[in-house]
Amino acid sequence: MKNSGIIVGLDIGTTKIAVIVGRKNEHGKIEILGYGKVPSIGVKRGVVANIENTVQSIREAVAEASSKSGVDIKYVNVGIAGQHIKSLQHRGSMIRENFDSEISQEDIDKLCNSMYNLNMNPGEEILDVIAQEFSIDGEHGISKPKGMNGRLLEANFHIIIGQTAAAKNIYKCVRKAGLEVVELILEPIASADAVLSEDEKEAGIVLVDIGGGTSDIAIFHEGIIRHTAVIPLGGEIISDDVKEGCSIIKKHAEELKIKFGSALARENKEEEIVAIPGLRGRPPKEISLKNLASIIQARMEEIIEHIYYEIKNSGYEKKLLGGIVLTGGGAQLKHIAQLTEFITGFDTRIGYPNEHLSNEIPPEMASPMYATGIGLVEIGIERYEKEQEKLKEIEEEPEEPKIEEGKQKKVKVKKVKDPGRVRRSFPELFLDKIKGLFEEDIE
Repeated sequence: MKNSGIIVGLDIGTTKIAVIVGRKNEHGKIEILGYGKVPSIGVKRGVVANIENTVQSIREAVAEASSKSGVDIKYVNVGIAGQHIKSLQHRGSMIRENFDSEISQEDIDKLCNSMYNLNMNPGEEILDVIAQEFSIDGEHGISKPKGMNGRLLEANFHIIIGQTAAAKNIYKCVRKAGLEVVELILEPIASADAVLSEDEKEAGIVLVDIGGGTSDIAIFHEGIIRHTAVIPLGGEIISDDVKEGCSIIKKHAEELKIKFGSALARENKEEEIVAIPGLRGRPPKEISLKNLASIIQARMEEIIEHIYYEIKNSGYEKKLLGGIVLTGGGAQLKHIAQLTEFITGFDTRIGYPNEHLSNEIPPEMASPMYATGIGLVEIGIERYEKEQEKLKEIEEEPEEPKIEEGKQKKVKVKKVKDPGRVRRSFPELFLDKIKGLFEEDIE
């Protein structure tokens, strides 16, 4: 399936597990071949809390996606999030031995891979290393150093760190479901790929993915990711607030939030009432929509204040011409963009994952709740294409002389490279470490 260009994204969320199968069509757009979505019953705030329940949900979602797409799903790109995720900035450098030759992709990979040797706290591992910009012999602001000459190669890196145990549990669930992890990808980066344009990333923008258990943040400026963060608050805690504030069961609280919820209490009138079915033998319960909105607004204000703190903490508060883009299931809450603008002062819009999609997709796939899953497919396709480009570089070298039976004869000598190394991406290095440490547990 890898060789066919078909990519599968697996979004293991707090409220849902989504599997999306896609590929790039002849027009360069992403074509969705099929998808599966089931309730998530084993994940809490973005972290696996019950292995067996999570495995069961993954199997059901994969079976549904496989049935719709006609694809035998074996390899998946998996999103990772959770409160344990954090990021840091680091600058790395490398002195090239043969500085007369051009800088190759091998040189760049070597510098990036060296970042995985940084010392981490016990129980933490580097999940991904993202090169931001390079410097060659003191010349700064280089985005693509390949092909240039120089002795000292330096780069600024955005390094994403997570707990080894959390990543191990995701890997374990996927393996138990009969699948293989191709890459672990940070969910806000995947969502950003699905809903943001390159112009917005250049201008400076904040992507906020409001999920069920967490709200994930990614800040871009000059086309480069500058800051990532995960806030352990999402749509589920709003439903809990509605449940407690209105004295109703969780199922009714979720339905009430989705159908009638608003992030601005002033947009509802006192006389607007909705009736909730009572428990067995009890009369229906009447709830004021204004009171409902007041409960939701209080919690949303807290979440947005956390988001605003991360924006200020990033140091890019004054450089975000694109403002804020809200996506994820929580972004479907009515008037959430207006409340975000009021608290932060930034222009805000809702992000729909149709930036790179073809026109022939199921209408429901254009919902913000699928932004992460679609983004996982897009990133998978991008990395698959880069892999194919690398494989094309494994070409025959120029003819070299070889003495045979006293005569000089020209033969073709193949340039040998290790395909495993060529195919390896940075997150796979982390996966290899997980495999080595926990192979017995997984089996």
